[in-house]
Amino acid sequence: MRSRALTGAVALLLLASALSACTPSPEPTEPTPLFASEAEAFAAAEETYRAYVDALNQVDLSDPATFEDVYAWTTGDLNRSDRQGLTTYHAEGTVVSGESSVALVEGSTANISRGTVDLAVCLDVSNIDVRDSDGNSVVDPDRTPVQSLVVSLSPSTYSPTALQIEAIGPRVDGPSCS
Repeated sequence: MRSRALTGAVALLLLASALSACTPSPEPTEPTPLFASEAEAFAAAEETYRAYVDALNQVDLSDPATFEDVYAWTTGDLNRSDRQGLTTYHAEGTVVSGESSVALVEGSTANISRGTVDLAVCLDVSNIDVRDSDGNSVVDPDRTPVQSLVVSLSPSTYSPTALQIEAIGPRVDGPSCS
């Protein structure tokens, strides 16, 4: 009797195993895109960049607490660079006056599936003055008043726009900033 019960149990296990081998595996699913369209991605990227510029305009180099809003909009190397630069300016007693303004923002590229976006930006820095602790200007006299930039953004669960800025650099193509 015991042998028949054991044989029955083994037969059930074999049957269950055989049936599970025939069950198709679920197909892997594509990740849900972060944005429904390029237009939505570009709008979120522009909102992110404008918030970053606003945060920079609110920085008081004598008060490191004002740096936090800048850091919240950046990630990776740009975040490290901003942290180092603002901390150094604070330690050296540098003073910034004036504000920069966004003269132009255009979507350049967007990868909807990865959630990455590049913007072509013209940033007017003509009203910004930076002075060392002795009151001497540290602004390059040959500074271009309107900077032509590419701004690269990546997905973020920490940002209200779902994006953070990972890089800002000079732009050589796209809309003119002159």
